[in-house]
Amino acid sequence: MIFATAGHVDHGKTSLLRALTGADTDRLPEEKRRGMTIDLGYAYLPLPDSDILGFIDVPGHEKFLTNMLAGVGGVQHALLVVACDDGVMPQTEEHLAILHLLRIPGLTVVLTKIDKVEAARCAEVRAALEQELRRYAWNSVAFFEVSATTGDGIAALKAHLQALALQQKTSPTLDARRFRLAIDRAFHVHGAGLVVTGTALGGRINIGDTLWLTSTGRSVRVRHLRAQDHPVEAAYAGQRIALNLVGDLHKDDIARGDWLLSEAPPMPVSRCLVDVNLLDAASPLQPWQSVHLHHAASHLTGRLSLLQEPETVTNHVLCELALDTPLHLADDDVLIVRDVSARHTLAGARVLSLTPPRRGKRQPTFLHWLARRAETNDDHDVLALWLQQGAVDLDAFAWARQLAAPALQALQLSSGALIKGGYAMDAAMADQQCDSLVTALAESHTRYPEHLGVGRARLRRMALPNTPEALVFAHIDRLLGEKRLINTNGWLHLPQHRLAFTSEEDVLWQRLLPFFREPPCWVRDLAHAARIPEETARALLHKAARLGYAVAVVRDRYYLTSQIAHIAQTVRAAAVGSDDDGMETAALRNRFGVGRKLAIQILEFFDRSGFTRRQGNRHLLRDAELFAVKDDKHGADGTHNSEIAVSSGLDPDI
Repeated sequence: MIFATAGHVDHGKTSLLRALTGADTDRLPEEKRRGMTIDLGYAYLPLPDSDILGFIDVPGHEKFLTNMLAGVGGVQHALLVVACDDGVMPQTEEHLAILHLLRIPGLTVVLTKIDKVEAARCAEVRAALEQELRRYAWNSVAFFEVSATTGDGIAALKAHLQALALQQKTSPTLDARRFRLAIDRAFHVHGAGLVVTGTALGGRINIGDTLWLTSTGRSVRVRHLRAQDHPVEAAYAGQRIALNLVGDLHKDDIARGDWLLSEAPPMPVSRCLVDVNLLDAASPLQPWQSVHLHHAASHLTGRLSLLQEPETVTNHVLCELALDTPLHLADDDVLIVRDVSARHTLAGARVLSLTPPRRGKRQPTFLHWLARRAETNDDHDVLALWLQQGAVDLDAFAWARQLAAPALQALQLSSGALIKGGYAMDAAMADQQCDSLVTALAESHTRYPEHLGVGRARLRRMALPNTPEALVFAHIDRLLGEKRLINTNGWLHLPQHRLAFTSEEDVLWQRLLPFFREPPCWVRDLAHAARIPEETARALLHKAARLGYAVAVVRDRYYLTSQIAHIAQTVRAAAVGSDDDGMETAALRNRFGVGRKLAIQILEFFDRSGFTRRQGNRHLLRDAELFAVKDDKHGADGTHNSEIAVSSGLDPDI
């Protein structure tokens, strides 16, 4: 477990840690010359149970507040150090405010230099501090009176810290989160190579694990680990960790504020929605106010845009935060907000959403939802709130919540939501969307009674264009199972809607069938061979395409659906046997002995239909279920052999 000190300059933070651990945290020559902490210092205390406590000594002078903020980010407990001879001082108040804004859950107050004052003075300082603590709702804080010089009170403080560490070590949340570490130092060690240090904000890490370094955008391997200044095989959140990294990187590639992550992150965000906790409601934020921001070990600038009317603002205000430098943020991360001169702390900003909507951010309905989001931090409750907004991208949600895979899976199972293709949807909303699909199809039948139906992709575009494809297709599968929709040769229609050849058209179709051959036939050639007027043949083939009996790879050039299914099966087999599930034009041309132009037309048709997708010169398999042969008594070409599932949503008649 890591403890960070806080308090005014010259109140004995470094001396306290020396008394606790025997280590001097002032390592820089300038610090020793001036007798004042300038940058972060580190000390460790081995315990009888083999555990080790870590301490981060932060500077108390206001000029070095940036370093102080880099040190306290991510810690779970702080030691507020106050000298009894001075009492509460300006940096005592500011550091206490920062600990409150960072939502650091644990605080212990240590009154130092008790050997220099009378007991009455200690009581006076304690009373002043208790009053200050009540301002921030810290009502049950442990106080310890110590002297680093005489050693009075040090043993009792050690016992208290050991008990706190035991609670942290047994916390069940450690394995639920991804590993995430903000780097605050990077240096070379002779014979070992590059080493980075920081405090782990979540998860666990083992020797040999691969991590993602955000500054380089590449993965690195962990060769050696030290936690709490001791060699270990594994380390976890709440520990001070040093990682010996192996990879294509140099010390100059890394700066304070970079991240080591268990997985490659999404793009850093430049805008997010935040709940701003103002220190002083009497000094409200101004619209689009420029501010300095501190997040973990990073310091940057940005602007705050108010989402609420100024007259409705209290201590908490909902804002959109625009960052001048994109950050790898996560839900409930807290940023310290300081004024544009970086001299006064204004507020703490807690991240509520990494994906601000483009429109409607100030609508009452959305603000009400955002206010509810600000009131909760439970993963189940947050997922339930997001499900109210529509489909939830589970990968994005897992990143935002920093959920490890087992925790995400457990959350999915307990949510009761529809899960498909990496997305989740509330069951009630899924019911509504199924109704929307049926309604849209009924409207299509009314508008185009001569059409048998539409394909899956087109139905999605008609009814639910903003819903992920995987969820819409799951809705369609459900409706087919419930017999609320019918799939006829890939065309979706309502049970009561029918389309078929007339007896005259069926006679003409049977006359055309013997003249289909490979390569696909042009309308004019089929009409000439069957001795049918060209316009009559064109209209007949157009309807055959609507019925799913034929497919036009380009306008007026047709394959029977059974023929295109045979080609698709060849593409499917070749793709599955390749390294990237793909096929090139030359391979198709050689397999069927057709010209390059026709091979390109066929593959482009497959791309348009959604069966494949083009990537460079290759066409990669996208939806293997399309053009799949199903056993049935009705033929896909109007004969009696097999049925072809042409459910692409593309008009086969182009």
